[in-house]
Amino acid sequence: MSSHAIVLGLLAAVLLFWAVGAYNRMVSLRNTLLRHFAAVDEQFRGRHALLLQWADTLIGADAALLDSLRAACLQAEAACTHARSRASNAGALTSLRLAEEILSQARARLPAPEGADDAQAALAAALAEGDTTLAFARRQFNEAVQGYNHAVGQFPTWVIAGMFGFRKASTL
Repeated sequence: MSSHAIVLGLLAAVLLFWAVGAYNRMVSLRNTLLRHFAAVDEQFRGRHALLLQWADTLIGADAALLDSLRAACLQAEAACTHARSRASNAGALTSLRLAEEILSQARARLPAPEGADDAQAALAAALAEGDTTLAFARRQFNEAVQGYNHAVGQFPTWVIAGMFGFRKASTL
């Protein structure tokens, strides 16, 4: 075997090992992204359930406002279900982000309950805690997305990413 063939063989082996390592890194980063989305999804579902309970306790509130809150909750839950199976898909996450904005607007239009009893106070405290926990989970997910997107766009990893269908993800 000539030295030229040995050098080419070694070069091919190094390239192969690099490609396998880059692919494994991309899979690991995508799995981290999906794991962090699962935490966000859990927080979304818990908060939506609390919002629906809170809407049921608001007596004397405008029925149209309550209906808009319930509809926004259902829309956000549908967007969350859609994004659950496509957590790295930019379109699904954009849809979820928009549904959450609509839900926040519907929630802000409701008046604060006056003379809240213990149940309403407990629900308000649980909602505040849920909002904080959701913000933390969302921040962790966004950090995972940034790491993933950096790896997808990094040279020469973007070659492997393009060959195996790794696309940039969207933040929440």
